[in-house]
Amino acid sequence: MDEFHRDLLFLLHDVARLLRVDADKRARLHGMTRAQWAILIWLERQPGISQKELSELLEVEPITVARLIDRLEARGMVERRPDPRDRRIWRLHLLRPARDVLHEIDQQRAEMTRLVTAGIGEESIESMIEALMRMKATLTQEAHASRRGAEHVDTETREAV
Repeated sequence: MDEFHRDLLFLLHDVARLLRVDADKRARLHGMTRAQWAILIWLERQPGISQKELSELLEVEPITVARLIDRLEARGMVERRPDPRDRRIWRLHLLRPARDVLHEIDQQRAEMTRLVTAGIGEESIESMIEALMRMKATLTQEAHASRRGAEHVDTETREAV
């Protein structure tokens, strides 16, 4: 049984799930959703991102992002601006009211970080961050290699037809 509780993949999954549950609760206390918070964070980091690019980052359907943006737009936090080169694309930008919410999100994220790292030494936290970054890089490279392999197979299939 101890092996099961120490299984790295299950632990990573469980910790991520528990963090999502905690973030959901915190967002609800502020009349928002975790998904809305995620959008605001991404728009702060990448101003002018398109709805399609944002849906890819969030791993949700474009229509889901469009509905979330509609709600944030109605609250005066986000605005859609046409892309100067392609009128089919909407670029997303934060508005002033989003800044206060982002400040609150930053405070909540800091509290969540304190919560999950309580009792863990700074050196261990730094090692954990490095290990997780390495894992992410490996998985990202693998995903890109798989995608390129699939594209190569698709090209060969189309050429054979």
